[in-house]
Amino acid sequence: MLRLLLIIMLFYSCDQKTRYSINIDIVSNDKIYTNNSEIILKSTLDGLTIDNEKITYYYNDKEIDKRFSLYNSKLGTNTIKAQINIDGLIITRKKSIDVYSNITPKLYNYEIINEFSHEITSYTQGLEFYNGFLYESTGLNGYSTINKIDILNNRVLEKKYLENKYFGEGLTIIDDNLIQLTWKNKIGFIYDPNTLDLKNSFNYDKNTEGWGLANDGEFLYLSDGSSKIRVINPESFKEIDFFEVVTNNRKIKNINELEIVDNIIYANTYQSNKDVVLKIDKNSGKVLGLINFDGLRDKVKKHPDLDVLNGIAYNKSRNTFFITGKKWNKVFEVKIIKD
Repeated sequence: MLRLLLIIMLFYSCDQKTRYSINIDIVSNDKIYTNNSEIILKSTLDGLTIDNEKITYYYNDKEIDKRFSLYNSKLGTNTIKAQINIDGLIITRKKSIDVYSNITPKLYNYEIINEFSHEITSYTQGLEFYNGFLYESTGLNGYSTINKIDILNNRVLEKKYLENKYFGEGLTIIDDNLIQLTWKNKIGFIYDPNTLDLKNSFNYDKNTEGWGLANDGEFLYLSDGSSKIRVINPESFKEIDFFEVVTNNRKIKNINELEIVDNIIYANTYQSNKDVVLKIDKNSGKVLGLINFDGLRDKVKKHPDLDVLNGIAYNKSRNTFFITGKKWNKVFEVKIIKD
């Protein structure tokens, strides 16, 4: 009985130290961590440095040395774990570390090539070209649609409304399937892109919202309003990976509409003070550039419901982008130019 009591007291004591007394310190020459950074890990227990033989470090659950290069680190938030052995009892402490891009984003501007009419009532959520036609997904409960548009001739060829309970979001077309997200219903729809007839539906793999959607011919890329872009299997609709969107000094939240061109993701952010589109490295989440679309919204009809830029579609045959916004009366064909 006495031995059992001593064991219980020892465990309680170590539990208290786990909660209050263990600290992980990061030593580095850099104030902002990037893939160029090297860090040294030190841990203390009640203010005393712990013997290196008694501690094991992990980076995202992979064992590392106390001196560690961030060269291959994933960008965004990562987890460092210290596992300490005290007389056979294992105590664990975790610490988050944010890793940013090692480059400064380049600045870009735009040149307007053409202007086309756009339904001023359309709360645009997604935009994409396929077989020469422009496809659009619009939002708001009771007003959400999927549209097939002959944009060069200013004609809406097909329009299908969603049930009132659904708030339409981003769209993309892959393997001759048009895929549309919904905002909070956690359901997506699959259409025939030629007729817009509904073929099937699917549920999201994660407990997440649907915002933007794009594809690179192999995988789907889904934004959910956070700094994350999720990589999705287009057959099972299961998430297989994710990455965070970061600049050289911060993570970018509210990632929304997506378009992929030559392994670069073009994305806007919702409720931003400025109409800006990001150029993002598809493999890392690193922001390569910022396209300033300031002034574009000034060229559309002013009305009380006029909202932000939201709609990015690349036309491969014309090598131009088509840009619009929520309840804009115009679609702009533009070329991206260096600032």
